[in-house]
This record gives sequence, structure tokens and C-alpha cells, in this order.
Amino acid sequence: MKKIITILVGVVAFAGMTAGQTLPEAKKMIEHGRYHTAQSALHKIVQADPLNAVSWYQLTQAYLGSHELRNIKDSLLLAPEPVKQNAWYKVAYGHLLLAEGAMIEQAAVYFDQAIGTKRKKDVGILLAVANAYISDQQGDVTRALHVLDMAGKKDKRRADLNIMRGNAYRRLSNGNEAYKAYQAALNEDANQPEALYQLGKIFLTQQNSDAYVSYFKKAVAADPLFAPAWYELYYHSYYREPEQALAYFRNYLATSDASMENNYQLIDLLYINQRYDSAIVLAQDVLSGTSSGTEMPRLQKLMAYSYAALHDTANALSMMRSYFNHAQDSNLVVKDYDLMANLYSATAGKEDSALVYYMAVVDKTTDSSALFTYYKKLADLYKELKDPSKEALWLGRFYTNNPSASNVDLFNWGIVHYKAQEYEQADTVFGRYTEKYPDQTYGYYWRARANAHKDSAMEKGLAVSHYEKLVDVLTADTASATNKKWLVEAYGYLAAYQTNEKQDYEQALDYLNDILELDPANQDAKQYIAILEKKLDEE
Repeated sequence: MKKIITILVGVVAFAGMTAGQTLPEAKKMIEHGRYHTAQSALHKIVQADPLNAVSWYQLTQAYLGSHELRNIKDSLLLAPEPVKQNAWYKVAYGHLLLAEGAMIEQAAVYFDQAIGTKRKKDVGILLAVANAYISDQQGDVTRALHVLDMAGKKDKRRADLNIMRGNAYRRLSNGNEAYKAYQAALNEDANQPEALYQLGKIFLTQQNSDAYVSYFKKAVAADPLFAPAWYELYYHSYYREPEQALAYFRNYLATSDASMENNYQLIDLLYINQRYDSAIVLAQDVLSGTSSGTEMPRLQKLMAYSYAALHDTANALSMMRSYFNHAQDSNLVVKDYDLMANLYSATAGKEDSALVYYMAVVDKTTDSSALFTYYKKLADLYKELKDPSKEALWLGRFYTNNPSASNVDLFNWGIVHYKAQEYEQADTVFGRYTEKYPDQTYGYYWRARANAHKDSAMEKGLAVSHYEKLVDVLTADTASATNKKWLVEAYGYLAAYQTNEKQDYEQALDYLNDILELDPANQDAKQYIAILEKKLDEE
């Protein structure tokens, strides 16, 4: 794990907390979002001074920040009896009841007991009660504002009071009053990071990026350890400037508690910054530091994508297989199936597996325009597998309703049906071709051939009209080698039909003579002319 520590901590020259923290330092950790570090520090503080009720209250706040309600209850039960009678403990316990959601009225009883009825109420207690009402979704914000008014009568020139008032108005979706409150806090302390951060959050909801970025930058300038603002700057830059996002996130890592989620996000940032080798190394270090047998699907996925970007198909496929084996189905996205399909497609002998995943992509893709790409990939795979019938099926889906499809795509669709000996379908496709491109010869020619196969004995004359139409189109340009070749074929077919089905030898001779005009050395035509002339003489 040494490499992880180097990457996560050695990125910014910020001073870390040392052993033997004071209560104000622990409170600052909570404000910075370092809840687990604060919990550790506060446990040591309450052990050293178990009768300090403020420490028990702050320990509750640290656990609330990380949503560990069970740990709050377990810790509060250990408080000495004198502490349990203290107003700070009552606020702490009331906040716990509020967070649990089912005891809102009981929580209010504890808060009222903490506030008391004396004329000289404690401002700190009032702010703590207001904070409980504001920070919990079950809290009564109107009650919080009333409590803050009481506190303001005691000491209205407090930055923290105005910040809390701003938080209350934000809960009420009153941005104007929240803005005024945060500005009032800054009037008391121009470098108050929380006020600057909350102003940024107001403009974030308004999607005013210039304003919120400016406030978040001011917040970290005022307090370089203020992790929440570093995170917002990272998140803002993620899709805009990945390299800048990585720099911001390194600052966030250096000022926040270590977590597996942070590892995931860092590896993800290394990936999007195309630092694939670094992403893989960090992921391997994280895996090596976990207990044996622990499965980490998200990490395996990030490694797979990094290997794929490095064109290491074998390792990418191995990681993706593991990811699919352990990830929940709800976490699998279309892109994951697409990568699996691409990796199998690039692996010799795994075309069948690639087909399975491309089919899954088609089934899960909701963007109709994106589907055409996968239809083509499926067609190409069936071509490799020498299955023209399935290839034609997907070529048809690729062409149909595809605004980008061309005459070549329509032609290929028909040809593959023809190769699959699906002459009825080939006739239909080439019929569409002649309608769409009436001046081109391909549709007429292949439609004639498809019908010739459908009526191989010439009994129904299915191909006759198509060959006749082909002749009409081809005679406009007999200089073309292809046209000349197809004309010879058309005249030969028509001659055979007139001979065998109609016994119209004179008409057959006309077609054979047309062949000789195009190809005077054509021995087949000469041979059949001689035979037909002999038949006519015998008659």
C-alpha cells in the first residue's frame, strides 16, 4: 500500500493533523468534511476528558456527517451521567432522534430542554439546535429561524450565525435571503470559507459557472484545507478540463479522509486523462491492499477499460469477465457490453461470444441512431462466420430507416441475400434498388438473376421481363465492358427462353444475332444459331 500513500498524500504540501488534537481542531475537521479523522480525534479527547459535554456533542456531529447513526447511539450511551444532564448532550441526543426520523416531537423536547427558559440563553446552544433543525431533512426550518433570531438578540455579529441563517433560507429555496445572509457573514469575516462555499452552491443551482467557480476558488484561497470546495472545483472540471480536474482532485485527496471511493475516482481521472499505466498501477495497489478474495467490480472495470485503451486485449478481457461475474446487473451499462463485444471480436475464435454481447447491446440501446453501428458490426461478424443469411438480416436492419445509408449498402444487402440463395428476398431488395436508382443497371441485373434462380426451369418466365428491362437500360452504353458482358447474358437467357418455352426460333435467332453484334467471336451463339437455322429449314 506504500504506493497508494505516496499518490494520495504526497500531492499537495498541506499540513496534516498531528496526534493530540484539540477540540477546536476536531471541530475544524468536521467543517472540512473529515468526519472519520474527527471521530478518531474526538474519541481520544472524550477519553482524556470524559466530562467535557461539548466533546460528546462534536463526536455526534462527526458521526452524523458520515451517516453512522448506530455509532452515535453506541457512543452516547457511554457518556457519564453528569454529561447526560448537560445541554450539549441534550442537543446531541435530540439531533440523533431527529436523524432517526421517527421521533421528531421527542427531539423537540430535548432541544427545548437544552435551550432552557433562562433570560441569558447560551448562543452556542441556540446555534447547535438551529443547526440540527437545518441540517436534517426532518427538521423544522421555520423553528430554526426562530431559534436563530433568539441567538441574534444575544450576538448578531457572528459569521457562523449568518451562515446558518443562509443555510436555513437555502432549505426554503429562498436564494435571495440566503445570499444576503452569507454576505452578512463575509462582512464579519471576509475570509470565511464556509460562507464563500455556500455562495458558490447558490450559483451552482443557477448553473452560473463563472460565479460558482469564482466563489469555490475564493473558499480554498481562504482555507486551503476546505475539502468540499476542492471537490466542487474537481466536479466542475471533470467534463470540461480533465487535466485540471485531476489537479483539483489531488488537492481534495490531500485534504479529505482516505476512502475507497476516492481511490475509484482517482483511477477514473487517470483513465480519462489517458494515463492508463498509472491507472492500472494504482488499481493493482488497491487490490493488493484488500483482504484475500475481496471482489471489487468497479476497480476491475476501470482496469479493463485502461487495458483496452492500451490495446492489451487479453488483460482487458480477463478484467471484464471478472467484472461481469461480480457486478450487479443494475450497474452494467451499454458501454460495458459494447467493450466485451469488441474484445471478443478482436479475439480469434470468439466470434460467437462477440455476437452474444452485440445482441445485448442492441437489446439495451435506446438511441435509435446508435443502433445502426451495432447492426453493421453484427453483419460483419456473420460475414466472418460465413453465414450470409444472418449477415443479410443485419444488413437489412442497417439500411432500413438509416439516413446515412447509401446505394452501396442497399446493393450489399441484396447481394448477400443472393449469396444465401434467398432469391425471393434478393428480388425484393433489388426491386427497391431499381425504384430508388432507376438509371443504374445493378438493380435490374441482379433482380433478373434472382428471378432466374427462382424459376430455374424457365417455366414461369419470371426473369424475362427483368432481362428485357436490363437490355433497354444497357443498350444506352454498349461500350462499357460490364454492360457488354451483361447484355450477352441477357440476350442468351432470352434466346433460351424463346427456344425452350415458346418455340419461337426466329425470335431466339434475333437475340443470338444481337450477341454476335456485340461479340462476333462468340462460339456459343454461333453454335445455337446453326442449330436453330437447321430446325427452321426442317420445318
